[in-house]
Amino acid sequence: MKIRRKLGGVCGSDVVVSWRLFFWFVVLFVFSFVLFSTMFVFKGKFRPVVRSVRSFSTARAVMGDSATLSPAVSIREAVKLPEQTLVFLKYPPSLRLFTKDDLICVFSSGDDSPKLRKEKPEAVDSDKFGGQIVRCPETPPGYTVSLAISRWTMDDHLAAGPTHQWDWLVYDAVIDHDNSTVVFVKGLNLKPGKVADVSRYECVYGWDFAKHNRLIRSDVISAAQEIVRCRTPLTVLNGPKSAHGPVKVSVRIKGGTGMLPSIAQPDRIVHPPRRKPFEMCVCTMTRNAAAVLREWVMYHAGIGVQRWFIYDNNSDDDIIAEIKDLERRGYNVSRHFWPWIKTQEAGFSNCAIRARNDCDWIAFIDVDEFYYIRSGESLTSIIRNYTASAEIGEIRTPCHSFGPSGLRNRPRGGVTEGYTCRVILPERHKSILKPESMNATLINVVHHFHLKDGFTFADVDKEVMVINHYKYQVWEVFKEKFYRRVATYVADWQNDENVGSRDRAPGLGTRPVEPPDWPERFCEVNDTGLRDQVLEKFKDNKLQRLIWEKEEDEGSRRAHNRID
Repeated sequence: MKIRRKLGGVCGSDVVVSWRLFFWFVVLFVFSFVLFSTMFVFKGKFRPVVRSVRSFSTARAVMGDSATLSPAVSIREAVKLPEQTLVFLKYPPSLRLFTKDDLICVFSSGDDSPKLRKEKPEAVDSDKFGGQIVRCPETPPGYTVSLAISRWTMDDHLAAGPTHQWDWLVYDAVIDHDNSTVVFVKGLNLKPGKVADVSRYECVYGWDFAKHNRLIRSDVISAAQEIVRCRTPLTVLNGPKSAHGPVKVSVRIKGGTGMLPSIAQPDRIVHPPRRKPFEMCVCTMTRNAAAVLREWVMYHAGIGVQRWFIYDNNSDDDIIAEIKDLERRGYNVSRHFWPWIKTQEAGFSNCAIRARNDCDWIAFIDVDEFYYIRSGESLTSIIRNYTASAEIGEIRTPCHSFGPSGLRNRPRGGVTEGYTCRVILPERHKSILKPESMNATLINVVHHFHLKDGFTFADVDKEVMVINHYKYQVWEVFKEKFYRRVATYVADWQNDENVGSRDRAPGLGTRPVEPPDWPERFCEVNDTGLRDQVLEKFKDNKLQRLIWEKEEDEGSRRAHNRID
């Protein structure tokens, strides 16, 4: 017994202690293996994804207020426009961007028993700071908008950000070559073509507008139409980036309604001291121009245009694919998503600032407008002839408006080949601008800019060059003009305003109803000048088609010829 106790007291005790240590060692080893294996699998196979409201609240409930989430996509803010809502997504660095098919627009009612409505977004575009702009359908009254990922369950979605109304908003900003900030504003309701009193306004910068004691205020240099030019503080020009992201800028109305909401994060336009790479550029603002863009770009390339800036005003056709195809063919075309409705003048000012670094001259025309030089010279040659004096900062070209020319269907060879009948008298002019001649206010009305002191314009003789404006095309095309005009100060055609204006179709009224004699209207003189020039210079004799015609178009042409 003593030996047993001794053994029990000595050896037995040692055995018990050794098994106990072994047991806890095994438990710790298994737990560590499972933990590190799980971390390895998730780190290797999954990328960070959008966190849902549910997952965030669940984490906080389990782990307490100290719970933090890895960097994730979030909704920065949203803007309600007529017919659509823009949702701005903020991404952490190096995260894969979502596609249209990844996302769902979620509309939530604000009552005690919230209802959810889900719809696919109309499109997804990239913004200039690495995020995305999701074009959701119009937000129903009484609802808020957020986003979900298509693989999530029905109730999961991102937390909605601040939502702004379009008619009272600072929506874009650019730091210009002179380090001033050009701010684009909706809601000031300034008169067209007039300079406003700058003492009524001040510019406000900040990374978080809720923190009033950290805002930076600066003077307004000029204010006109929808543009306010601000003196950019050195803190903004040279200061470090905040954890909140790029700085924002807004405009405050002194003694009035206060500071406007803002989504504008000014980006800086770099202007290195070098020779400009392009002598002749073109800027346009358009919507759903995929069917005509190819002809417009290829024709103008043939007469000397080298660079195109396309401001896309909410297209839902194949314009992105068309631009990519043109780029593959060597044309220097860039698309700039510009969702802001009825802001053509502001968009042209934005384009003029961005093009200044690259272009000696910029033309501002629409995609249904084509320069026609009767002599066959290049556009750059005409410009040189009219700008021998250094005082010339703008060249103005008259426009001829063409009608349907007896057609009922789109011309297969394009507008330059198909429409040959027009009204006799020329209408208003369009401009080719020297960027350095722009007035600091950036005022522009109907495609021409106010110039700095010391600069003037030159009118091109209509016997030398005109713009063929294919304004009144076949009804299928023309009726789209009733959707919405892009110009700020021009009434939409469905409105009972300025019905007799030259911007309207005479005798048409405000309803998109085709008159029985539409194909024969606006035909006072037969003009085949550009048509003949196009067939001579732009026809591929081997394929027997114009260079912008696609193979399917040629197949339709052959079939049509056989029927005829």
